[in-house]
Amino acid sequence: KRQRVNVLVSAVIWWCFLSDAVPNIALLGSGGGQRAMVGLLGSLVQLDKAGLLDCILYLSGVSGSTWCMASLYKEPDWSTKLETVKNKIIRRLSGPGVRWTDALAKLKNYYYEKDIFSLTDVWAVMLVTSYVKEFLREIIVWEIFLFCFTLQTTTNLVPSSDILNIHAAVMLIILIVMNKNKMKKQDEIDMLYLQGNNICCRTALECIIICNTNLQCILYTMHPHSPPIDECYQVLLKLVDMNLDLLKGTDPSACDQFIRTTLTDLSGGQRPLIRQLEKLNDDKTAGKKAAKQYVMQYTVDVCDYFSLELNICRCMSQWIWGRHYNFLHNMTDDAVPAALLESETRDYIDAGLLLNSPYFSVLREERDIDLIISLDFSDGDPFMTVTQTAETCKKLKIPFPEVNIPSEDVEKPKDFYVFKGQNAPTVIHIPLFNVVNCGDKIYAWRKKYGTSRVPYSAEMIAELMQVSGKNFTINGAKLLEQICVVAVAKYFQAQARQI
Repeated sequence: KRQRVNVLVSAVIWWCFLSDAVPNIALLGSGGGQRAMVGLLGSLVQLDKAGLLDCILYLSGVSGSTWCMASLYKEPDWSTKLETVKNKIIRRLSGPGVRWTDALAKLKNYYYEKDIFSLTDVWAVMLVTSYVKEFLREIIVWEIFLFCFTLQTTTNLVPSSDILNIHAAVMLIILIVMNKNKMKKQDEIDMLYLQGNNICCRTALECIIICNTNLQCILYTMHPHSPPIDECYQVLLKLVDMNLDLLKGTDPSACDQFIRTTLTDLSGGQRPLIRQLEKLNDDKTAGKKAAKQYVMQYTVDVCDYFSLELNICRCMSQWIWGRHYNFLHNMTDDAVPAALLESETRDYIDAGLLLNSPYFSVLREERDIDLIISLDFSDGDPFMTVTQTAETCKKLKIPFPEVNIPSEDVEKPKDFYVFKGQNAPTVIHIPLFNVVNCGDKIYAWRKKYGTSRVPYSAEMIAELMQVSGKNFTINGAKLLEQICVVAVAKYFQAQARQI
């Protein structure tokens, strides 16, 4: 790869044949859902056509950009046949989506295969799959491990994790009041007290029903062919009534029959593995104990049927994302921070929630990066990623150029920015939508390709590919010029070290 870079750059500056003068170049793709996936693909295709793709040593991304990367890396030597790979990806994105039954089957596989199940699995299967139109197990690997930051542990919480807990509480409250109706006037109550109330058996079962109903609403929104919401709700409601029948000493057989019939219908005719109801003897103390034990096991059997849904509810209530066993747990190494050693598990989230571009994956000193090409597909401020990176690097004393953005450019960004600094990598920043490729319709383009949009049509994909590629069609000469400048600087630095 370095030899091919040599050949390319030597066409402009002959002395770059020396290997020490070949610049290390990183291409960054920010997050942005399907907009980032299609935008990165269009950018790579145009770089290839301009003969500049071989200049890239590192390709790094977060969130939506990793969806594109996961698709690319399924093909060996994808960069040598990018046009073919591109066509295959576009055909898939323009085709039919994954069937609900297949998505649910895949999610169940994740649930039974993994030691720790989390919302990351739900997100990858139910949401990402609806956009990429296939199952990409690699997405989870790219998202969690390669481009992520640890925000929370199970025993010790860093300050930022408090925000996560607040978000979880707010999310559940929003779900419960989605119908916009105020049932009755209620005095303000401390959130911890509200959580404490959930300890009693009746309230806990009702909370399961609320969580399950809200979960079914969410899944139905993404997959209209999901199991009926009302039937799932009624099964759990009857389960509560069955427990109440036991406490009141009444016959629960009607509830039992309803539960069995409904579960059989939901499973497509397969009889649920629930023990047969026996006549409960309420006349003797021993009989009451046996009845309680029986109904308890019966409840467990029904909950096992809904094990996946209930586990998702548990992950929602506890806001569990990307939980994995901590391989550093109980290690004895002074070089490793104590916070990384204490907890048995660690929780990881998409890096895009912290910084929507993978700058720090390439800013390690060992990378020795000379030039960073930042493609920003963010929804909103197109300069937030580069300005936040500059601020963080300044605090951590990591070499990074000063970033000064004219105030008028925030709403009307240009198509090509170059930031330079002493003993720091050169940074080229390219907003996806700008005044050059979108004219005065930047806001309209952002709205049309919003992050929460339904999967793009074939026409939208082709249009976005063209717009993202145009940034390199117009600026190919400027990019090559900056590569040459960096190569010359590196050449003279190498010569100075030899003197």
